[in-house]
Formats: sequence, structure tokens, C-alpha cells
Amino acid sequence: MGWTIPLAAQLENITNREAINALKTALEKGSRSAVNQLGRENGFFGDTRVKIPLPKSLQRAERTMRRLGMGKYADELVLTMNRAAEAAVPEAKQLFVDSVKKMSVQDAKGILTGGETSGTEYFKRTTADQLRKRFLPIVKKSTARAGLAQSYNQYAGKGVALGLIRQEHANLDDYVTQKALDGLYFLVAEEEKKIRKDPAGTASSILKKVFGALLK
Repeated sequence: MGWTIPLAAQLENITNREAINALKTALEKGSRSAVNQLGRENGFFGDTRVKIPLPKSLQRAERTMRRLGMGKYADELVLTMNRAAEAAVPEAKQLFVDSVKKMSVQDAKGILTGGETSGTEYFKRTTADQLRKRFLPIVKKSTARAGLAQSYNQYAGKGVALGLIRQEHANLDDYVTQKALDGLYFLVAEEEKKIRKDPAGTASSILKKVFGALLK
């Protein structure tokens, strides 16, 4: 759609300041929308694209549990994991805003002429470590309140020792935190692609001007 054309040629009648302002507006808009969608009840649990399942290495055990009439435990575990992610995601809003404010001119130019999710990749580079640190205690609080994390970790620990479960899936809170991050960045990317493809559908005149030029 024209993203490989040099910035100067694409934005002939648009100043660098306008282009950077448009990009920042787009990234703030997309990230805010993603956080709002996921950081509410059923934001994860009700969206099949990001719903957090049991780790693959535990899904075989899940099938056995269901055959033994223990499906309720598996259902509670899945629901708790998704509720924990929904509780953690609002923490991302301010970090995304701060990341946009700190963006350099060079970063902005690279994102404007990069791929359709280059803005999301910038967010990953600048926010993932901080988000993980903020998400983890919230996830821990949610799983502890449900009383499921301890039994999960004991069960998974035995599975690791027997070679049945991967080490990275042995701790429920770490697993949920990573899946929450994955779901969040996935939705931010979807919002970014949407804005790039249909700038006329946004409320900002700067977005329409800049991204409209990029699509020509």
C-alpha cells in the first residue's frame, strides 16, 4: 500500500512535525482502545483471539480431568487466568502514553515508513519489561484470591520433573502474565493496522492527512 516509498516522497506536502504528531495520535488512540477492550470483564475471556487457555502441555491433562468429571476445576482455572489478565491490563495505559511522549524523531520516522505493525513493535521494545513487572503482582493477587495458583504450581512442578510439562509453563502467574502481554500487543497491532488502512475512519484531521498520503 505504498509503505516502501521514501518518506519525503510520500509526505511531500506534510511537515515532519505533522507526521510525527499524527503518528503519536495514532499510537495513543490504538493503545488506549486496546487497553479499554481488554481491561474489562470478558475482555480476554470473551474474545477467542486472546482468550488464555491452559498451557498446551497441560491440555492433555485437562482432557483426562474432564473424562473423570473434574471439568469444573479446569473451567475455574481458565476463567481465573483470564480474569487476572483483565485486571492487569489497565496498568498499560500510562506506560503507553509515556512511551509515546519519549519517542524520538528517528523512532517516529522509522515507524511511519515501516511495516503495518511497526508502532506496536516500538511499544514492545519500550514497554514490555516494565509491563511484565506491573502485571505480575496483579496476576498473583488474582490467582491467590481464587486459591488456584498453589495447586497448579504443585501439579505443574511434578509434571516438569517427569518431563511432561515445559519449565516456562510451571508457574501459573508467569504464564498468565506473558499471555496477557501477548494479547495486549496483539490487539494494539490490530488497532494500528485498522488506523493505517482507514485513516478517514478516525476523528483526527492530522491522521487523515498523513496516513491518507501514505496510502496513495
